[in-house]
Amino acid sequence: MSSSLDLESARAAFEGSTDFTVGLEEEFALLDPTSLGMVARFEDVRDAAASDPVLADSIAGELISSEVEIRSGRCIDLAAAFAAQRDRRRRLFALAASEGVVLGATGTHPWSDYREQRIIDTEHYRRVENGLKYVAWRNNTFSLHVHVGVRGADRAVLVCDRLRPVLPSLLAISANSPFLDGRDSGLHSARSQIFTKSFPRCGVPDAFGGWREFASYIDFLVKTRSIVEYTQVWWSIRPHFSFGTVEVRICDAQMTAPESEGLAGLIVACVAQATRDVDEGVPWTDQPRRLIEENFWRAIRHGLDGELLDLDRAEPYPAAEAVDRLLAWSAPVRAELGIEVALPALNGAQRQRRLIETGVGLPEAFAAVVAETRETYAASAAEVTR
Repeated sequence: MSSSLDLESARAAFEGSTDFTVGLEEEFALLDPTSLGMVARFEDVRDAAASDPVLADSIAGELISSEVEIRSGRCIDLAAAFAAQRDRRRRLFALAASEGVVLGATGTHPWSDYREQRIIDTEHYRRVENGLKYVAWRNNTFSLHVHVGVRGADRAVLVCDRLRPVLPSLLAISANSPFLDGRDSGLHSARSQIFTKSFPRCGVPDAFGGWREFASYIDFLVKTRSIVEYTQVWWSIRPHFSFGTVEVRICDAQMTAPESEGLAGLIVACVAQATRDVDEGVPWTDQPRRLIEENFWRAIRHGLDGELLDLDRAEPYPAAEAVDRLLAWSAPVRAELGIEVALPALNGAQRQRRLIETGVGLPEAFAAVVAETRETYAASAAEVTR
């Protein structure tokens, strides 16, 4: 068994973890500055970053050579994660500009052809490509991942269980990928349809009830040669073996830095509140996956413009209320941790569509989005506010 699938070491990582540490991971498309189409320049950016030790340790490849990920690393709390990520973003955007590359932050590229993208040459992604073929090739998507420290293996699994019904709300709030293949997909999160609905062991996981049942499932995957490393489990929320964190992976990349930080703050608050609820034995309903999937589809298709289902009451409600509902639930822990969440009334998918509705063409609309991304993510730490 590989070290990445050492279940005893994974359990030990959780037992030694610290509650509510935070790590942020943001994915960007690498774009040609003139056409704004995707370009295979990751290796160039990675090699150029070697002269900056901070940046070299903070960037990573993500499947295709026209994508780059920037990571804050493990930070003591959300404020420290924001400070670290702002510094790393500033370094990345400056480096990209010096290399003649522009960075984009939407969940999908509006028109670049997936058939023209190249998988990066690493052992992990060679394994992904060989195992998934078309499913991997089609996955030209960009997202935001948030890691939150949770001490205790059983506790981490129980937190993931409790957050399963929250995932569609977070997706609806973050939806930022309406355009694909040069047209309006009709979806608010085409990224989720391409990635989450295509990859194996992806989307909403089952509830496990504790570490033993969860570890038994991972052991089954290993024994049946279904996986050889834990990162082949692509759920939208998962206990992360290496870091002792709950990793939330449901959200589209955000077009502006304040939105990315607002969403990250909301996710941290949700994980922390679920942890407090586990500790205090707050009653909850273990919703069947089929019901959560109903909300998942609504979030993919209509985002904040549609309705979500209150699964406890079996009643629809406006998806636009999702932020307020999560803020109300997480208010106790947000007060405890000093987390403030500010998100715009319209998310990325809504704003992109409204721009098109004014008569602007897709290339011009995307150029405006890319400019907004550059203006916010490339700012110095002092210029970016929550």
